[in-house]
Order: sequence, then structure tokens, then C-alpha cells
Amino acid sequence: MKLRVLRSETGGTVHIPGSKSHTIRSVFIASLADGTSEILNPLVSGDALSAVEVCKALGADIKIEDDRFIVKGFNGMPRTPGDVINVGNSGTTLRFGIMTAVLQEGFSVFTGDDQIRRRPVGPLLKAINNLGGTAFSTRGNDSAPVVVKGRIRGGYTDIDSVTSQYLSSLLINLPLLDEDTEIQVTRLNEVPYVEMTLWWLDRQGIQYSNEDFRYFRIRGRQYYKPFRITIPGDFSSATFFMVLAAISGGEFCLKNLDMSDPQGDKQVLSILEKMGAKVSFEPDSIRIKGDKLVGMEIDMNSIPDALPAMAVAGCFAEGETRLVNVSQARLKETDRIHVMYQELKKMGADIEELPDGLIIRQSRLKGCPVSGWGDHRVVMALAIAGMNIEGETVIDTAEAINVTFPEFVELMKLCGGKLELIND
Repeated sequence: MKLRVLRSETGGTVHIPGSKSHTIRSVFIASLADGTSEILNPLVSGDALSAVEVCKALGADIKIEDDRFIVKGFNGMPRTPGDVINVGNSGTTLRFGIMTAVLQEGFSVFTGDDQIRRRPVGPLLKAINNLGGTAFSTRGNDSAPVVVKGRIRGGYTDIDSVTSQYLSSLLINLPLLDEDTEIQVTRLNEVPYVEMTLWWLDRQGIQYSNEDFRYFRIRGRQYYKPFRITIPGDFSSATFFMVLAAISGGEFCLKNLDMSDPQGDKQVLSILEKMGAKVSFEPDSIRIKGDKLVGMEIDMNSIPDALPAMAVAGCFAEGETRLVNVSQARLKETDRIHVMYQELKKMGADIEELPDGLIIRQSRLKGCPVSGWGDHRVVMALAIAGMNIEGETVIDTAEAINVTFPEFVELMKLCGGKLELIND
């Protein structure tokens, strides 16, 4: 499917859908609990539904209703799956699911789509082996398909958490082991996502110690309780509206966002404000209006998912914008550093690729055919560029939007966006 985009005058009020990261964590923790949990306002998207299917395969009973998931958990004792588990395109689900599977003694096999089968899981496989389980990649390349077997005992492991998902998957599952566990973190990117995981553990009363995110000790023989929660809005999805406002001069009122939530991508607001956008906070919304933007250096380590959108912002900012310290963006659904370099270059961007980021100078972009590379955030970033430049922008693999933000096109249209999904 392709997305056809024309220059648009945009602005308006947007209700941001629920957080993908919170939704997936809630599904796993509810599945690990003893009892029935109610998850309100979940994000219903490809990634979230992958998490639902994986947890069902491991023994949870999950019902999807209009505005909620009803989850009956398996009390920390998953069953041996009856078939190979396919996580679709969800990297978070793959990493979390592998660790949940080794809470039981049988073998589990995990795979996914083409992108998942290129994404690394080696550090998690090593951790499972360190903790008394068995884990290996069928192709010997530290990527799915992978085979894992428990039950892991606990003890000691180190982890090179080049993606925060490795550490989060350990933190969620290790409290349920028979023994205490120590984790030495040799590297950690994307700290806010681990803070979000700890937010969930704290809500559950899980006991652990954290020494500056370099060393954790997790007490064993703990358990999760059923809960009822409303999932907060997704700052990662909101980023596209924030950047659109900043580069267009339009004004957006964003609802269903909570600045007290641990999501890292809320930092995008302060970054855009420093670049020149006008941001104000109201009792039930955040208002952002574009103004003249000025480039700056931005450490993106905590907010790698914002890189595609911020690369677009850099094209509209006076001077030079440097997006740095985000080498892990090369390990997402695509190598987002290279992909954004390549596609914005096609549109006329003055852009350079760094090992750990991008340098972008103010550019006069023009619409043209570009590739979304089957990456939801790349497709949406190129779309907001297309709405602010002359000519027609046509983005392929636009169906990838459904992975995290199925409502993206319709919400943009309601705000004046001239977008049209067309079949190939």
C-alpha cells in the first residue's frame, strides 16, 4: 500500500491513542498475575496484538472488548506453547516473550517477520544460559528464530542492553524465579523505557535494588497481582503531531497526554521548544504552535523512536541540527539512521550520516516517490515532511503504520492533512 501526500494546512485538536510501550507491559504483567486484570484504553495495533497472541500462547486468557483488554493470568507459570510463536513485527514482544517462556520447563520457539529475523537478541540468549536455561538461535546469528528452554533458576548475569528491551524483559520476569538474581548492566541505552518498567514494578510492590542503572538485585519468589488501569496516551505517536506543528507554523491541541508519565518521548516537547516552537500546558491538554525553528545538537539516546521525525524537523530549522548518540537506531525495524538519510536525500535534504546519528541542515525539500522501508515511524515521518513541501510525495509500504498507529492517516485528515492511502 502507498500513502499519497500533498502540501496541507494543518492544525486542530487530537486525542492521542494509548501508549504502545505501556500496553505491552500491561499485557505481560497481567498475564503473569494470578487473577483477572482490566486494561482500559489499550493501543489496539499490530504490536499490541502480537503481545496479546504471545501471552495467549503461553497460557493467558485474553478477551478484547471495545475499549479494554480483559486478561486472566497464569500466575507466573506459563504453559509450554503448542506451536511456534510468531511475534509479527514486535521487537518488544519478542524480547519479553522469550524471558516469560523460560519460566516453564518446556521448549519454546520464537520467530517473526523479515525485520524481526534480522533484529538481535544475543544478549538475552546469553542471560538465559547464564541463569540456568537453554537458549540458542537456529541460524547461529543471535537473531530469531530462537529456541529457549527453562526453568531458569536465577543467580547472576550481565547484560549488554544496547536496547532497553533486554533489561526490561529481565526485570519483568526475574521476580518470579525461585532464587534472587543479580544483573550487571554493561551498557544501557534508552533509560526512560527501563524507568517505565520500574514504574510498573513499583505499582506491583516488587522488591529490587537499583544502583544507578548499572547493577540490579531482584528478589525471587515474588508475584504479580491483578489490576485495573487506564493506559496513558503515547508520546511516541504524539511526536509526529508535535513536529508537524513545529515545522508548519500550525497549532495543535494534544489530549490524553500525562507529563508525569515516565515515557521518554515527552522530551520532544522541550526540545522543540528550545528550537523555537511555542508550547503551553493546559489542565487537560498540551498546546504546541510552530514558529521559526533554529537547529541545535540533540542527544537522542533516550528517545531513539523520535529520530525519524526529528530528522524531518532538522530540514526546516535554520542552521544545522545534529542528532547524536543514538547508534541503537540502526537496530530498530530498519537502520533508521541510514534510511532517513537516504529518503530525505531523495527529497533534497542537505544531510550527512554519522555512525551514531545524522547532521541535517536547513533544506528546501520537494515531493517525490520515497520508500517507507516497511517501518511505521519512517512512513509517518516522511508523511509529515510531505505535508509541508511542494509537489506530491508517495510513500511505499505505508501499511506499516498499523504496527503502532492505525489511526494516523484519519487523525491527520481531521486536522487538514491531504493524505490518501492507495493500493499498489
